[in-house]
Amino acid sequence: MEAMSSIASLLHSFIFLSLLFLFVNAEPKTHYHDFVVQSTPVKRLCNTHSTITVNGQFPGPTLEVNNGDTLVVKVVNRARYNVTIHWHGIRQIRTGWADGPEFVTQCPIRPGESYTYRFRIQGQEGTLWWHAHSSWLRATVYGALIIHPKEGDSYPFQKPKRETPLLLGEWWNANPIDVIREAIRTGGAPNVSDAYTINGQPGDLYNCSRKGTVIVPVDSGETNLLRVINSGLNQQLFFSIANHKMTVVGADASYVKPFTTNTIMLGPGQTTDVLINADQTPSRYYIAARAYASAQNAPFDNTTTTAILEYKSAPCPAKGAFIKPVFPSLPAFNDTATATAFSTSFRSPREVEVPTDIDESLFFTVGLGLNRCPPGAKASTCQAPNQTRFTASMNNVSFVLPSNFSLLQAHHQGIPGVFTTDFPAAPPQKFDYTGNVSGSMWQPTRGTKLYRLNYGSNVQVVLQGTSIVTAENHPIHLHGYDFYVIAEGFGNFNPKTDTSKFNLVDPPLRNTVSLPVKGWAVIRFVADNPGVWIMHCHLDAHISWGLAMAFLVDNGVGELEALEDAPEDLPLC
Repeated sequence: MEAMSSIASLLHSFIFLSLLFLFVNAEPKTHYHDFVVQSTPVKRLCNTHSTITVNGQFPGPTLEVNNGDTLVVKVVNRARYNVTIHWHGIRQIRTGWADGPEFVTQCPIRPGESYTYRFRIQGQEGTLWWHAHSSWLRATVYGALIIHPKEGDSYPFQKPKRETPLLLGEWWNANPIDVIREAIRTGGAPNVSDAYTINGQPGDLYNCSRKGTVIVPVDSGETNLLRVINSGLNQQLFFSIANHKMTVVGADASYVKPFTTNTIMLGPGQTTDVLINADQTPSRYYIAARAYASAQNAPFDNTTTTAILEYKSAPCPAKGAFIKPVFPSLPAFNDTATATAFSTSFRSPREVEVPTDIDESLFFTVGLGLNRCPPGAKASTCQAPNQTRFTASMNNVSFVLPSNFSLLQAHHQGIPGVFTTDFPAAPPQKFDYTGNVSGSMWQPTRGTKLYRLNYGSNVQVVLQGTSIVTAENHPIHLHGYDFYVIAEGFGNFNPKTDTSKFNLVDPPLRNTVSLPVKGWAVIRFVADNPGVWIMHCHLDAHISWGLAMAFLVDNGVGELEALEDAPEDLPLC
């Protein structure tokens, strides 16, 4: 009996300790990382380049956390350029100092200096990413940021056998910083990329690239989760897998009502989580991506990047032989119908609380422009059409970043003269936005204008594309917030008729919306995160030209509705 009692006592202690371990293990964790930004030799397309990387990796490290965890990332700049890191899609509740856009929430990290980003993941699950937010460094400085459910929680779909992040990117056979500097000098458009990449590799359709082609292994019958990220600088991309349907289950770190598709389309900045079933004949199948290029007559990179979905049970090729994988059917580069069918398929998994009593009803035009050649300027500096210089704007204001302070510093410390809060709530002049626009409307004004929002206000923004210079699809990203995309359409937004298209029941939650070519989109959010938050086109050429604005969200009541104080190591300008 005594032995039985002793065993029962031991069993009881074991169960108690197991439960205690599970409880302790379920507590949110703090993850510490060191990012060293440095120059690294990287060989692509037959040439070796001195490439800016993080920790010598291209793409950079994948960060994996759980919902509720905290990230502490020390960034040491050993490169010759200024750098910042943006944690794309992270809400940064009260931690705007960690958001990362250069001269918006911080001054850049100078060569030889460092800065530690500290922030908590709150209520987000799925796929995000991180990238440089300084000049064109994000061409090679980027990586995946994967947020798993809290310990003990599960996905709202069957747990996949394995998960694979696939980062789509662009590669230049040149220094990307030189590419954008040349474009700024000439006033023309920057050179298009020489290749697209998947996880940093162009794939075997390009010269000298077969050896590095990314292989995604699968076992017959298993279900896998692919986390697809468009890390490219300037191009929306179509993405398909030969002979395999994809079930979309998430986007921008929010779950969506599952739907099945042969093709997905992602603008730069967007992420899409898809499930694939390995239900085909064991073989090799191409995973491929190429451009969705919506701007008429604008040059673009018309190449195709590939990876290979490889069944482990597929027969091995003879030594030295290459079995060509099955190729998918990809849409034509100008297939707006397919892009639209995809973007309008998104729904939240259940009914959501969409802001309805709107406090701020805003209307922002989004598009390009042309500046007249300055008096006395050389013709070589005015190489846009008709001897002009390319520009871009929202509501006819081309956004100018400050250089002596960040906008958030200026706001928090009450420094005058850095910005104004008179960004217009509507364009200064109404016109036929998607028709033939008078030349008098093509030259915007320059300014550092913010739009002020009271804490807790319900905000609606109608984003209206224009056909100035050329109409195209713009991926519009808002920092510090997720928003509901309640409608999109073509032509000029009509408040009398288009409000009937609003989905106020189960619209998707996004951080980057694809504004349709010659069209509009309507987003809503609650201004519950104090700070300065930039909203911009995620085509980096367009940011360089000023296609951005910023919201200044005031503090609410009490400490929990106020921006935290700036960290002591915040970089100085």
